[in-house]
Amino acid sequence: MRFQKIIVLALIAVFISLPCVTAAEKDELTSEQIYERRMDLYKKVETLTNVPWQYLAAVDTYERGLRRARKDRPKEDGLISIYYSEEEWAGELNPNKEDTHPLSIQMFGGVGLDGDGDGLAERTNNEDVLFTMAHFIEGYGFDEEDFRIALWEKYKRDQSVRIVHGHALVYENFDTLDLDDHAFPMPLNYNYSYKNTWGDRRGWGGRRIHEGTDIFAGYNVPIRATAYGRVEIKGWNKYGGWRIGIRDLDNIYHYYAHLSGFEKGIEEGSIVAPGDVIGYCGSSGYGKPGTQGKFPPHLHYGMYRDNGITEWSFDPYPSLKQWERKAYQDRKKKK
Repeated sequence: MRFQKIIVLALIAVFISLPCVTAAEKDELTSEQIYERRMDLYKKVETLTNVPWQYLAAVDTYERGLRRARKDRPKEDGLISIYYSEEEWAGELNPNKEDTHPLSIQMFGGVGLDGDGDGLAERTNNEDVLFTMAHFIEGYGFDEEDFRIALWEKYKRDQSVRIVHGHALVYENFDTLDLDDHAFPMPLNYNYSYKNTWGDRRGWGGRRIHEGTDIFAGYNVPIRATAYGRVEIKGWNKYGGWRIGIRDLDNIYHYYAHLSGFEKGIEEGSIVAPGDVIGYCGSSGYGKPGTQGKFPPHLHYGMYRDNGITEWSFDPYPSLKQWERKAYQDRKKKK
């Protein structure tokens, strides 16, 4: 019965087939066209499997971030970034690792399916890959808990489950894929200053390096979200004081520390957009909860990339300068 369902869905796909986009063709598309084509794929597979499009978008987005972060994965061909190894797709015991025949792939225990109804299950075909992932998710159910269980079976890592589930909630909240905008973490009409301090030595709490950029400003200057994302953590840290951590759709964790307080309504699980106020500049940290004033007020801003295995810090200074320039350009256009 399960195999018959796959055949029926594949036949349906023939009648609503979407044009496949190659890597070369993708380079010719605008961002808006890429979002539109990608959404068409998500919605088509949602129709075939009943798996919500935001679940598919969340997995695809997470794996796009993994491809950017890892050297053992090639750049995606086309619009979909979900990755299957040759062994996983065709079957570990399959002598033909490039097998595209659905029946022999199934016989050897491979996962590859025909999603566009052309009779082939191709590991580099957008629809085949997306349909294969949707079929896997569909096997666990359609509500949030079922989705989280499917993610655990796929990645075997709690952090990956949290990140992908968070992506799905962000997409559900904004109902669009066009979520690439960023904002500078402080409003331009306040006095602030910063330089590249990433990698500097720090002594409090033991020898360590400075994993971020310090932006000095007055007490209670509004601190803003720099990207679309979900609040992963909020509260006290003995180093960072009152701090917030937000995960964006590129799997990057944005760390805001030394706050004087939080914006009302911002809690763990909150969905934010670039420019949303999340807290206020302060000098908290370097001690027990409530410690203030051991250094001048400033925002410590850090960025950490997740690669599906571990997470590491990288220099946020170039991103800050880029977002600041964009903010000044946008302000100039409005005058």
